[in-house]
Amino acid sequence: MRSKAMSVNDALSILNSGDEITISGISIHRNPISFLRYLTSSGIRGLSFVDREPGLGLELLLRSEIVKRIRVAMSTLEWFESIPPYFRRKVEAGEVEILEDTCGAFMAGIRAGAFGIPFVPVRGVLGSDLVEIHEKKGTWKVIEDPFSGEKILAVRAINPDVAIIHVHKADEYGNAEILGPLYEDEFKAKAAKKVIITTEEIVDREYFKGRRPNITTLHVSAVVEMNRGAEPTSMFGLYDADYDAIMKFLEGVS
Repeated sequence: MRSKAMSVNDALSILNSGDEITISGISIHRNPISFLRYLTSSGIRGLSFVDREPGLGLELLLRSEIVKRIRVAMSTLEWFESIPPYFRRKVEAGEVEILEDTCGAFMAGIRAGAFGIPFVPVRGVLGSDLVEIHEKKGTWKVIEDPFSGEKILAVRAINPDVAIIHVHKADEYGNAEILGPLYEDEFKAKAAKKVIITTEEIVDREYFKGRRPNITTLHVSAVVEMNRGAEPTSMFGLYDADYDAIMKFLEGVS
């Protein structure tokens, strides 16, 4: 089995300008911040970003002006800001293209991508103005339930070009363990065309004997060891969110 452990620069070569990316965690928890800092200075530009509930990681990318298109259900920094400031400013100024999603529809799309099927049907969105917007984009479509004949919404599979996922432990082959909340990260890893794992620790392959990895080598393109790689967001069981550092990040943003 080939080792997938590599340097940050080698892992960055997996990404291309114009790619659609997704990242791990939500809000101020388990974002791959260290890797994103390298990404912002890599020269890669014009990225699309898709996620359910991003926060600080997306703010970092928006501040660096490397994201041009966003598809999210919501963006939040919890009690720090009702709407994250860079997100608000870029969207209101028309500097990024925004496609509003819903949590349920995003979950349907990322599950479809993970399961290798073209779409997943959902209820509860019909009647929203978002339906017409997404139908024009080709991401949702109102169809007829073949069993009941009623109208139902088909959410097209979401298959990001690259998922960047920070984990607690990984071996050099890409088997990875996440402790605490998983959010949608198992689905993201299976749905994405390529996966970059950043990890607090690279462990011996024997570590996973008798353990079920949350993400397996089958889906992973690169493994990069990055101790405290989620800071200043939190890492379950290892460190809390650094509120002072987050406040400093937000200082001076109007």
